[in-house]
Order: sequence, then structure tokens, then C-alpha cells
Amino acid sequence: MIATRYAYRDRLVELMASDPWVVCVDTDTGLFTTTDFGPASDRYIDLGIAEHTAMAAAAAMARAGWLPFVNTMATFASTRALESIKINIAYNALPVRIMATHGGVAAGHLGFTHFALEDLAVMRALPNMTVVVPADASATASVIEQSVTVDGPVYVRLGRKATLPLPEGTTPAVIGQIQPLREAGDIVFVCCGPHPVLAALQAADELAEAGISAGVLNAHTLNPFDHDTLLGYAAKAALVVTVEEHRLRGGLGGLVAEVFAEHSPRRVLRIGLPDVLGGGVGSQDQILERHGLRASDIAARARAALTQPLAWSRP
Repeated sequence: MIATRYAYRDRLVELMASDPWVVCVDTDTGLFTTTDFGPASDRYIDLGIAEHTAMAAAAAMARAGWLPFVNTMATFASTRALESIKINIAYNALPVRIMATHGGVAAGHLGFTHFALEDLAVMRALPNMTVVVPADASATASVIEQSVTVDGPVYVRLGRKATLPLPEGTTPAVIGQIQPLREAGDIVFVCCGPHPVLAALQAADELAEAGISAGVLNAHTLNPFDHDTLLGYAAKAALVVTVEEHRLRGGLGGLVAEVFAEHSPRRVLRIGLPDVLGGGVGSQDQILERHGLRASDIAARARAALTQPLAWSRP
């Protein structure tokens, strides 16, 4: 079990050793120290708790030909530093890699100010921005390596604590391509992030015991989004269920609903955090359980929606 943020840390150290143009811009996250990078330590810059400044500095470096990786917490990247990201980075389509740790409610022990429940909605709304949410350590390392060749800026949402890897034999994660984990059935789960993906897999197992087949798609890349794979896997399913550690508005659930509304209208059940501010202090597990994101809760809601007739109202 390895946290995705630590998988990123280890891979970046290797990348900086092999590529003299890669730079690490830190915001006092505690992920790195200067000595971690050895001979490349002169390319590690800790600007302290100054996220807006860090993004502007990274944009300038990118303009000068460097490949900067900026470390900060997801909530600060998507809110405090948003103006700098929008104007300096996205507008100019600069190759800055925004590495956002503590996604979702991973920092729930620090309270609402550290929740990141709007970041995916914000980042996928920015033109030129690639948005990726790796589900485990292996995918994270692969995404970091792949990101080097991606044009323009990249936002990578990482977790805080260690999580289990995806099942053995899972095909490698490729930026821009949905990763099928289970064949489609009566239900198709579409999810992103370590906890939602693992919870969806467990929920699919619970549904199978009840005679309900459920496919699982790891939609780790929200932009650009793999419409074709989603539409193909969902073609014969009676219900599509999205699972995410994000508010229901604007994240993965909203994106999937947009795809079906535009290409192939069908029923979508969105499971995520409620559209409210606050939520109380607690561990990540406690907060997710409080809001019905345990595997058993997800399975129960999907089963109920599958058997409940859809009510239509006509004008």
C-alpha cells in the first residue's frame, strides 16, 4: 500500500535525475527536502506557503523552456491559486504540471478549509488543461512519466494516505483513455480516484452475489475525456452510476451526464459528496462513510435505482 502522493514524489526524484530540464516548485508541502534530489537539488525551489506566486513562477519557468512540477494541496491549487493558473498557465497553454495532493476529503482532519471538492469542476473548465486522477501508486508513476510529453498544462489530483493497488492484471493507465476494470453488465460504474475506484469494485462484487452484473470503468482522465469507451460500455447497461470523491456538481458525474445528454440519453445515478459547504471534521474514512460512499452503500443505492421505475413528467 502506497499513497499516490508518495508515488509521485519517488518518480519525480528519478525524473529530475534523468532530465536536466525538469524543475520542482514546492509550497512547503513537506513532500521533499533539498537533499532528496542529490545533484539536481539546485532545481528544487520551495517558495513556502505562496501558491499564487508558485504558479506564476512556474509559468515563467515554462516559458523559458523548463518543465516545472508544482506541488500544493488540491484545495489551494483550485481556489487560492486559480487566477494565476487561469491567466498565466492555461491561457498561454504552458507545460506546467500542477501536482495537487490531499484531493477530496483526504485532509478531513484539518476541517472544511482543506476539503477539495470543487477542484475537478474548476480545472476541467479551463481550456488547454489536462485533468488526471490516478487510482493507485502504479498509475501515478505512469502518469508522471506520460505527462512529460503532454502539450500544455496538466492537473494531477493525488491522495494523502496509502491505498491498495488496483487488481493484478489491470491494463496500464493511459492519459486520455478510460481504463476498463470489469466488463459491462446490468450496471456500469464510472469512477475516478483511489477510494471511489476500490469502492466501486467492491460494490460490483456485492451486487454479483445478488445476481446483478456490474461493470467498472476507471475514468482517470476527465479532460480530454474518452467518450467512445464510455458510450460503448454503457450501450447495453440499464443504469450508469458515477462514483467520485467530489461534489455532485461539475465533477465526474456532471461530465458523464453531459456526454449522455449530448450523444446517447440514458439514466445516470451520481454518487458523491453533497452540494453543501462544511461537512465537519473527521478522517477521510469517517467523512466518506457519513455521506454514503462505502462500498455497501454504493451497492445498495445502485440496486435500488436499478429496480425503481423511472418517473417521467411531461409538459
